[in-house]
Amino acid sequence: MTDSEKRRRKRAFIATIKIICLFSLIIILFFAKPPSLLATSNPRAIKGLVGTDDAVVVADENGKILFAQNIDKKLIPASTLKVLTALAAIHHLGPDYRFPTEFYINKKNDLIIKGYGDPLLISEAVKDIVIVLKKRLDRVHDIVLDDSYFKRPIEIPGVTAGSLQPYNAPNGALCVNFNTVDFKSENGRIISAEPQTPMLPIALKRIREKKDAPAGRILLSDRTGDTLLYTGQMFRYFLNKAEVKTGGDIRAGNLKSQKARLIYRHASEYPLTKVVEKLFKYSNNYMANQILLAAGARVYGPPATLEKGLCMLKEYCCTELSINGMQVVEGSGISRENRISARMFIKILDAFAPYYTHMPRTGRVYFKTGTLDGVQTRVGYIETQNQGLYRFVILLNTKGKRTEPIISGINEWIP
Repeated sequence: MTDSEKRRRKRAFIATIKIICLFSLIIILFFAKPPSLLATSNPRAIKGLVGTDDAVVVADENGKILFAQNIDKKLIPASTLKVLTALAAIHHLGPDYRFPTEFYINKKNDLIIKGYGDPLLISEAVKDIVIVLKKRLDRVHDIVLDDSYFKRPIEIPGVTAGSLQPYNAPNGALCVNFNTVDFKSENGRIISAEPQTPMLPIALKRIREKKDAPAGRILLSDRTGDTLLYTGQMFRYFLNKAEVKTGGDIRAGNLKSQKARLIYRHASEYPLTKVVEKLFKYSNNYMANQILLAAGARVYGPPATLEKGLCMLKEYCCTELSINGMQVVEGSGISRENRISARMFIKILDAFAPYYTHMPRTGRVYFKTGTLDGVQTRVGYIETQNQGLYRFVILLNTKGKRTEPIISGINEWIP
């Protein structure tokens, strides 16, 4: 074989190798994951998404930190704070605790209703209560409402005074339907948008004052006594519908000043863990602070105050979780004054792990989100292939940042 033939064969061999390599590269690229997904599927890429005013932590089921950035920076948690509130309430009230509401009758045949902060005292519950009451009375004079178990008024930091937005609903010991009314217009009439809920006089009055709203949900103000009156009107409506005569007034009163006998002690249909599940699902600020106040009253005695609730929360963090230095001013996360670090949150998630299935779920990720202007947060758990349960904390306080790319990357990265 001549030198010329050897060179030709060598060139042909090299060209063949190049074609094979190119073809292999095309196959790899064709079947590879999209670049946008790969960009966040490793810790280094995730780190690039975290700013100086953000924090991200990932830990395994044994508490080993696998990834951390700005782990000790105290940031605004938004609604992820509800996880801590729920955890402390479960600890002090018990996972099977059911909120009570008591019913008494005095010699004048007044029906006295004493509330203890049930966050799920809704129209359906009132209807069921009246079915029981009908078996024990056939007429009622005054309906007397005792909401003294919570101190009034309760000012929640972050709630806008005078707002009609449902997320600003006021708290109280005896409230119905989250102190909100859902309405719509039909043939020129304002009616309830919920078939189980009647349109009551006080609600209709407030809706008519809000002339520019043909439909929607508004809240009732505790400052004008609307919330207690609405509760009384709700009970009177269902009593009358059950053919129990009600001939007197609806008024506030205190059980202690009455000589009355207990005729029924209602326990909520929902245990506390189910309340927490609904709290997370709807991210309801009213519900979060109701359970904070109730747990505070359990620890320090009634009447419930925000101060007692916060003392309960901070003491729980210190004694049970070894967390100090947290700044919390209410229980829902609506206030921008709340501050918590990702390291603190990992401890909270460790303690909440027995109840993680009560969180909303997408695939194998269980989570609670939080959103305020310029704030996006997400905390929770990822189930692993080997039955493990990883924890993650994402606290983004940089305006415009989103949690979705980061949690997608973490989910891809964890086996």
